[in-house]
Amino acid sequence: METVKFKTTIKCSGCVATVTPGLDEAVGANNWQVDLQSPEKILSVNTTDKEKEKEVIQKLQEVGYKAVKVD
Repeated sequence: METVKFKTTIKCSGCVATVTPGLDEAVGANNWQVDLQSPEKILSVNTTDKEKEKEVIQKLQEVGYKAVKVD
């Protein structure tokens, strides 16, 4: 399993609650987390499927957030 990281516009626990249904649907509950302490608000996603990267970005966009993959 690989951890893919994204810089996001998620800012608080309320934002996390908003994105939870979409991210749970895309990659499954307990397979992602957001570091709200990080200035970049890094979203870490555990996946074995590279196609999930696009789906994660799409799910965040659907509820008004942005995500950019970081290497």
